[in-house]
Amino acid sequence: MKHFSFETPERLEKIFYKQPESFTKYSEREVLSYMLGATLYMPATKDSIAKDVITKKFKDLVSMVIDLEDAVGDNQLEEAEELLVKHLETIYTALENEEILIEDLPLIFVRVRTPEQLKRMNAQFGVLNKVLTGYVFPKFSYKNGREFMETIAGMNSEETVLYAMPILESSEFIYKEERMESLLKTKEILDAYKEYVLNVRVGCTDFCGLYGIRRNVDTTIYDVSVIRDCLADILNVFNRREESYIISGPVWEYFSKDERILKPQLRVSPFEERHGNTGVRKRKELIGEFLDGLINEVILDKLNGIIGKTIIHPTHIKPVHALYTVTHEEYMDALSIVNNAEGSVGVLKSQYQNKMNEVKPHYYWANRILLRAKAFGVFNEDQDYTSLIIEDDEE
Repeated sequence: MKHFSFETPERLEKIFYKQPESFTKYSEREVLSYMLGATLYMPATKDSIAKDVITKKFKDLVSMVIDLEDAVGDNQLEEAEELLVKHLETIYTALENEEILIEDLPLIFVRVRTPEQLKRMNAQFGVLNKVLTGYVFPKFSYKNGREFMETIAGMNSEETVLYAMPILESSEFIYKEERMESLLKTKEILDAYKEYVLNVRVGCTDFCGLYGIRRNVDTTIYDVSVIRDCLADILNVFNRREESYIISGPVWEYFSKDERILKPQLRVSPFEERHGNTGVRKRKELIGEFLDGLINEVILDKLNGIIGKTIIHPTHIKPVHALYTVTHEEYMDALSIVNNAEGSVGVLKSQYQNKMNEVKPHYYWANRILLRAKAFGVFNEDQDYTSLIIEDDEE
């Protein structure tokens, strides 16, 4: 896979100073953890999953989760498990017949309900695990985490590479009196199995459900104070420089039009100055689909050190990936910091003449920027996220 691989060579040259790098499930774990981007969830009961993957229906899709948990009713579970096996068999056969290459296969994960279900499904999969990049573990905590991680570790071998993506979404993490002890105990388990952990996901829908609240289409998850408080502690524990994990952003759950209360959150100038009337029309379209709310939330995700996002609609993929693409200014600052890490100079003026880069404090940030650049590429100096959102045939 490769982010923006569907773009023409001419557009890639026009937009990118440094193009995204290719990857598969066998890429180095540290790099792969940055590659997921917008991870699309779909219920295992959806009939067209295998066909959509093989035909590359969603051209910008690079990672997906086939869900056996919340998206599947209890009375549908047996049917969903049977369909999941059929989906994976169809994709595996297509791989074997070279209808699709491993290089073109999105990162596919299965969200299971319990360690017992994980063991049962793995026993059925066998060679079908070649299709999967790993498993998602819902309501993961120190109470069930060791069994989940022991099982995934046992499933790995020289021939089989599978990763875990635990989700923190149960009450012990959101209830303040339990939170810090639960986070530290959970991290202790993950530390013991870190080589199998691709990222840590956060289930803010479940958190909100415990309080009977939800954000609306023109606010962000950071406007919900009890969730913001919890996210801050999760980032504090899991994103520390010395032993960090990639933390993925909570799901953006809206995809339909609704009555707008607040003003649109997209400025006109980035669209109009670069793309004229076409840009103005695209901005209006994004606002009409309430994607300005998603864009605002992704900006806040990035600001807080979060990489990637859970999504439930394919229209969300492109804005997320465009926003995670590294700006030319970020890249030049990061290169300057990393290249001078062993030197005698502690403070450097930015190439853009607008800030000071301190080598030691900014070194961790710089490394993260360079890893993001591998995944999403680097914009040319005169390009930005609007360049990817607006396609040539729209201009």
